[in-house]
Amino acid sequence: MLIADEQPIRIGEIAARVPCSQPTATTTVATLEQAGLVRREPDPVDGRATAVVLTEAGASTVEASGRQAADELAILLSRLDEPDRALVLKAGEALSRITDGL
Repeated sequence: MLIADEQPIRIGEIAARVPCSQPTATTTVATLEQAGLVRREPDPVDGRATAVVLTEAGASTVEASGRQAADELAILLSRLDEPDRALVLKAGEALSRITDGL
């Protein structure tokens, strides 16, 4: 999801944002690359560095994951009565506002 939101993104930035060690981020990116979900390409800002971007398969996987999460959330929300559902949605708006800058 981070790669989808921030692409192109360097592995060092992935490690800092997750957070994890750079070797862990490198291993994870290599695994995603072998699965055909991401590819490395020259960084558009610094051609000496590499950046990670999603492939079409990766973008499809992220999209499907988002749809599944939304469907599951809708099921959970449907179990609440209307006042509680409105409260949860309002809280979600507030949380979204405070996390926008993270």
